[in-house]
Amino acid sequence: SALEAKGSASFIVATGASQFETLAELAKADLTWNKMTGFHLDEYVGLPISHDASFRKYLWERFVSKLPLPLAAFHFLDGEVDPDAECRRVSALIEETVIDVAFVGIGENGHLAFNDPPADFETERPYMPVDLDDACRQQQFGEGWFPDFDSVPKRAISMSVRQIMKSSTIVCTVPDERKAEAVKNATQGPVTPEVPASILKEHPDCHLFLDAAAASLT
Repeated sequence: SALEAKGSASFIVATGASQFETLAELAKADLTWNKMTGFHLDEYVGLPISHDASFRKYLWERFVSKLPLPLAAFHFLDGEVDPDAECRRVSALIEETVIDVAFVGIGENGHLAFNDPPADFETERPYMPVDLDDACRQQQFGEGWFPDFDSVPKRAISMSVRQIMKSSTIVCTVPDERKAEAVKNATQGPVTPEVPASILKEHPDCHLFLDAAAASLT
């Protein structure tokens, strides 16, 4: 493992309803968490940390605060400051880091992080501000994070596709029937920016975990 080989490890964690079980199990793992550094995959722009849909709130309550040992560091994304400045800040941090494992999911529209279709497969920027498409925003409303569609933010900060793909290992967890079409397109169709998660097929060590419902069309 990275901890054995170099005495430390770095990882990326995702949020959303698809990650509830993954993060709960990960938090129980008997690891030397105080030698590990975490990075945050994405966050809404302009959403206060007190909001139930805040990914900072989600990760603190469901993961970071549950660990038996404090992390060496966890680099939360702050959606309440200037997004360009925040992208520069966290980009500088992750550019100095080898990510050992990224825990990610796939959106209903096939997105990877908040890289909605057509995703930018070429940018080298580790983090960037993005516009959220209506399908993505509908998913966030449908999962119950917001009282109505219009309340879902239109912008976010997202880790780029290329930065995710630099991870040594990727663990992609996708439950629920509503993700079945996206899973089918990502696994059986061509690699294309129109299905951002399809790029995962090009990673040398990506592990896809599906429940029966998510795998129902494959």
